[in-house]
Amino acid sequence: MTERNTVLRSLHDVGLAAWFGGSLMGAVGLNGAARAQGGTEQTRRRIESAGWAMWTPVNAVAIAAHLVGSVGLLEVNAARVARQKGVGSSTLAKTVVTGAAMAVTAYSRVLGKKVEKASPEAWQGDAVQGGADSQDSQILRDSQDLQDSQDLQDAKEAQAARRQLTVLQWAVPALTGGLLVLNALHGEQQRPWEQVRGMLQRSMGR
Repeated sequence: MTERNTVLRSLHDVGLAAWFGGSLMGAVGLNGAARAQGGTEQTRRRIESAGWAMWTPVNAVAIAAHLVGSVGLLEVNAARVARQKGVGSSTLAKTVVTGAAMAVTAYSRVLGKKVEKASPEAWQGDAVQGGADSQDSQILRDSQDLQDSQDLQDAKEAQAARRQLTVLQWAVPALTGGLLVLNALHGEQQRPWEQVRGMLQRSMGR
């Protein structure tokens, strides 16, 4: 390939960089700062939720830009994907990881909404330091103070959502980091000699 696809590559790379960097900064910086400076559990959750809510529109634009760039690059490289050995499999892997990253990102936002909407009673007693287990136990010990059964159910759902978010906050940067690695592999496969070797291997059935 001799033609340039600067716009498509820029959309692809900048979008992915923002997706990866934003998710990593949120997990390390935003959530870490909220835990360190937030005080009560309710305040920490409010800080985290507010930060992620502000980032969501920017993240959506970044993901959209990445997808537009990805589809465009796939279209202009369709012949090489079909003819060069190894490119098809790496493209398939990238597609699968992209789908997984999008699914985790979307589900994390759904969980974040649950945490945002949780009543203050959902976090009562959570000033107790410790992991998710101790916080869950505190919620159960304080359940008698929740007069309405729906409030109790909402509190349990909010706690479950928070536990899942604790894990998923690292899944997004891990998956998008994997996309960066696959992107680097695609760059190596575009070297002239790699293209010639891959096409020869495909033509020879190797």
